[in-house]
Amino acid sequence: MKSARNPDAANGRRGVVTYTVGGGEASAGHEASTRAEIARHLALLAGFEFVGEYDPATRYGARPYFVPSDTLTSATAATLRIDDAWDLFGGVVPAAVAATKVITHPLLDEEACAPDGWSPAFPRFVAEAVLPGFSAFTRDDALRGGRSLLERGAVRVKLGTGIAGLGQWVAADLDELEAVIAAIDEREITESGVVIELNLVDVATQSVGQICAAGLAASYCGRQRLTTNNEGVEVYGGSELKVVRGGFDDLLEIELPEEMRVAIAQARVYDDAAHACFHGFFASRRNYDVAQGADASGQWRSGVLEQSWRMGGASGAEIAALEAFRADPSLRAVDACSREVYGNGARVPDGADIYFRGLDPRVGPLAKYTLIERHADAR
Repeated sequence: MKSARNPDAANGRRGVVTYTVGGGEASAGHEASTRAEIARHLALLAGFEFVGEYDPATRYGARPYFVPSDTLTSATAATLRIDDAWDLFGGVVPAAVAATKVITHPLLDEEACAPDGWSPAFPRFVAEAVLPGFSAFTRDDALRGGRSLLERGAVRVKLGTGIAGLGQWVAADLDELEAVIAAIDEREITESGVVIELNLVDVATQSVGQICAAGLAASYCGRQRLTTNNEGVEVYGGSELKVVRGGFDDLLEIELPEEMRVAIAQARVYDDAAHACFHGFFASRRNYDVAQGADASGQWRSGVLEQSWRMGGASGAEIAALEAFRADPSLRAVDACSREVYGNGARVPDGADIYFRGLDPRVGPLAKYTLIERHADAR
C-alpha cells in the first residue's frame, strides 16, 4: 500500500460522513442508500461513528472520515481537510479528467485537443497494458481516431464519464461510427471526452484492486458479471472476488489461472502509472477493470479499460472481506461477492448482507447485497 499513516493513532474517535459530489442522481435512490450502508460498515470496522451526510456548517469533534460519491479533486480534498488515503474511502486526483477513462489512451496526434489536467505521459506508460485505442475531445478527433482504428475491426465508443456498462456503443463501419459520434452531445465530448477502443468479443471483464481502511489492507481479483436491468439493457450485475490480506504480491501467492495473473500484472502497471503521472494522487480504494477476449482477427487480447478510485459496485464485498480479516487475525483469504438484481421479487439468499432493496426512483425495483465465505487458500 502507498499510504503508511495509522488512522487510529492521532484522530481518536472520528465521525464517518458520506459526501455527494455535484448532487443530482448520486444524492438519492440506491446510490445514496448504498453509500450510507458502506459508511456504516466502515464506521463499525474502524471503531468510529456514522454521522450522516457531510454538512459544512457542522463543527465536528475530529476531522471526519469521508465516503464520497465520486473521486475528489485535490482542490476539493484540501477544502475538506483530506490529507491522505486514511481520510477517505475513495481517491483524490489533481484534476477531474484524471478520474475518467479518457486517461487510458493517447490522443490521435499533436493536433488533437485535450483539457487541462490530461496527462500525455500516462497513456505512454500504460501502452502495453491496455487495448488499442484513442481518446478524443472533439467530434472531428473522435471520427479521425475511429476511422483509423476501424481498419483493425469494429470499435467501441465510450463516454469518458460512463459507468456500469452504460454510455457505450459498438460501430462496425464508418457509417455506424459517424452515427454514434453525431448522437453524442458536443458539449459532452468537449468537457468529458470519448474513448474509441478496439472492440472485443466473447469478453470477460476481470476486476483487480486494492483497499486500505481502518488500519487494514487487502488486495483482490475476480470477475464481473452482467445482468439485465428493468429496461432490458445489459449492465453491471456484481463481482466475484478472491480477496487476500496484504498487497498484490500476497495476491499472487494464491492459486490463480494464467489469464488472471495477466490481468493483475496489467493492473499494477496502470496503478504505478497513476502514482508516477498524477502529482498529488492518492486513493484508499483502487479498482481496475481488465477486458479479456478476441479481436476481429481472433487474437486473444487483454487490457485495462479504466480505473475506479471511488466507492464502486464491488465495495460491499471489499468491506465484507476487511470485516472478516478484522474478526479473524489468522485469516489469509476469503471469497466475497456482490450482486445487483433488478425486478420485483428479487431473491436475496439467506445470510446475505443487504445494501439496498426497494424501488429506486430512477432504475426501478432493485436489490443489492453481498456474500462472503472462506477461501480455499485461507489459513
